[in-house]
Amino acid sequence: MVKIGIPDDYADVVRTLPSFAKMSGHAVSIWTDAVSDLDAQVDRFKDVEALVLLRERTPITAALVARLPALRLITISGPYPNIDVAACTARGVAVCAAVNRASMATPELTWGLIMAAMRHIPGEVARLRGGAWQHQMGRVLHGRTLGVFGFGRIGKVVAGYGRAFGMRVLVWSRERGRAEARAQGFEIAMGPDDLYARSDVLSIHLRLTPQTRACITRADLARMQPGSLFVNTSRAELIESGALVEALKAGRPGSAAVDVFEHEPVKDARDPLLALPNALCTPHLGFVALDQLEEYFSDQFDRVLAFERGQAIDVINPEVLTRPSG
Repeated sequence: MVKIGIPDDYADVVRTLPSFAKMSGHAVSIWTDAVSDLDAQVDRFKDVEALVLLRERTPITAALVARLPALRLITISGPYPNIDVAACTARGVAVCAAVNRASMATPELTWGLIMAAMRHIPGEVARLRGGAWQHQMGRVLHGRTLGVFGFGRIGKVVAGYGRAFGMRVLVWSRERGRAEARAQGFEIAMGPDDLYARSDVLSIHLRLTPQTRACITRADLARMQPGSLFVNTSRAELIESGALVEALKAGRPGSAAVDVFEHEPVKDARDPLLALPNALCTPHLGFVALDQLEEYFSDQFDRVLAFERGQAIDVINPEVLTRPSG
């Protein structure tokens, strides 16, 4: 029997997933709130042998790993910038991850945000419920320019949605992404400045790395047009801190639709974006769909069971499997 910890299940949904049955016979602890204090984290995870993470919600720092002697395995679905892999390796903790499974939940939410923002759907629904009738006039997407910054798994899907809606799709990405976009018949921007300036709707699909952190600056956003829409369902940290709020107040871009914040979870409307009338905000719903979560956790539970059998899979630091923990 493995002692398993699942933190940050805000919606208390994991135990309702069909795949949770795979954990029958194991001691599973699930926490539905977030704690950032190191001592509180240590107290919470002190007996856990396997941490099953819900994406990047919990930072796994060297300081935390050093105080969890029982920990043997960490598994995560998707990228793992929140995990100090070197510290885990030094302590003999196996880290399992795989980022090659396609996700449709995030691109679908991205398009939902674009539609909702362009047609002012949330505000019009609220006014109708309050007894009012048409107020804000929206704009159609057909014939407008969709900018896609990052032509990876999600960016490719969003670009396809734009094409299906009759939009002119303009792409900027790394060299490989630009080559793929060109091969698929999409127009390539002359560079990031051109992408910002020409996009009626600009959707960001970059992975957060040391190189991309704060790569979108105040000057970049100022290049956008007053009627443009900035969409971010990737990571808030891609944008220079405070830049989007300042840009929206200045009117370039004219509006934003965001699903991600610098400090999550956001409680009591603490984030300044929530106070802006030209910002449509959702609580990081991108990957949070039942079928998507079922895929994530089914894979992760399989990793736990394989590790228990001594047949670990998807290990990104396999050297820990051939030596005792430190």
